[in-house]
Amino acid sequence: MTTIEKPLLISVDDHVIEPPNLWVDKVPRSDRERVPHVVEEDGASIWLYEDVRIPIPGLFVQAGRDQSEIVPELMSYEKMRPGYFDPRERAKDMDLDGVIASLCFPTIPRYCGQQFLEAKDREMALTCLRIYNDWMIEDWAGGAPGRFIPLIVVPLWDPELAGDEVRRCAGLGAKAVSFSENPAKLGLPSLHDAANYWDPFLEAVNATELPICIHFGSSSMVPTTSDDAPVYVSALLSPLNLTYATADWLFSKKLEKFPNLKICLSEGGIGWIPYILERAEFIIEHMPWARTYGSFDYTQTKHENLGPELSPRELFAKHMYGCFIDDAFGIKNLAEIGADNVMIETDYPHGDGTYPHSVDNAHRLLAGLDEGTRYKIMQGNARRVFNLP
Repeated sequence: MTTIEKPLLISVDDHVIEPPNLWVDKVPRSDRERVPHVVEEDGASIWLYEDVRIPIPGLFVQAGRDQSEIVPELMSYEKMRPGYFDPRERAKDMDLDGVIASLCFPTIPRYCGQQFLEAKDREMALTCLRIYNDWMIEDWAGGAPGRFIPLIVVPLWDPELAGDEVRRCAGLGAKAVSFSENPAKLGLPSLHDAANYWDPFLEAVNATELPICIHFGSSSMVPTTSDDAPVYVSALLSPLNLTYATADWLFSKKLEKFPNLKICLSEGGIGWIPYILERAEFIIEHMPWARTYGSFDYTQTKHENLGPELSPRELFAKHMYGCFIDDAFGIKNLAEIGADNVMIETDYPHGDGTYPHSVDNAHRLLAGLDEGTRYKIMQGNARRVFNLP
């Protein structure tokens, strides 16, 4: 095994390809067709759940593959690197890559559990969701103790149940909870909902102090300019989803209401953050009427004070964290973001990940920073935010 001599890192955004027996082994035989399960078709492993077919694109699983091997194809478990779905094998890949610990987003449930939200049978969906969370905590994280940061999903269709699941999983050892960058795009109330739809969920998160991890694409929407735009356009614009999420959180008043909230913006980079914070400060100063009028409809009745109690910069510094894979521009502007609010990712096993050169990549990006700041970005902030030993 290669020996890593440079300081190691904690990755706050990686991905797991769930093993094919995850759900079928946890339900009665009579229910195995009702939970996510795998069939083999023409050399590809296809997940089936209700009337949904979920293939595993080769472009999702590129870690350890030579560039010449990467083509648009559907993968089978036989072709996959074991580290994609086996925690012990993943830990070996992490050793090779210089990664101490890893937080992994789901694949089959999708980033924040949208697959279960869209299910017709909500009772079975809740069963499947809880099976996933138990597996993430007990089998994935438990399969290589100390190497993984267990991230759970919640039943987005019921915020009371979501709060219950947060409390249940926190008691089992969960370290973070996934959430959508824009629940309104999923047909759910937004963070600004007048009836405070999300408060039971946020109350549980606030009490347990689990960070909320928001991955771009967790609104099931990829930004693009037109139906015929090349894939480069949506690939370029995808991180902008997290600018929308940042705007929502800064002006939702939830950060003031629930002071223990920690919002981690996964795989969105950090270079855009200085401008967004500058723009947020600008509009607070130049749009004072927006504190009492909620929209551009100047005829509406006044509402309670809609402006944030703290400045957007203060709110971001206290509650929000940008996460990046490779963002030289963001590092050059780190002073405008805050060294305490930045964490690093490897994105294993996705295509823009840095395996097996993650440590070298980190030290290249952070070479101009002092030792203390490098430590914060590579490990320290993650240890603090996710309450790691």
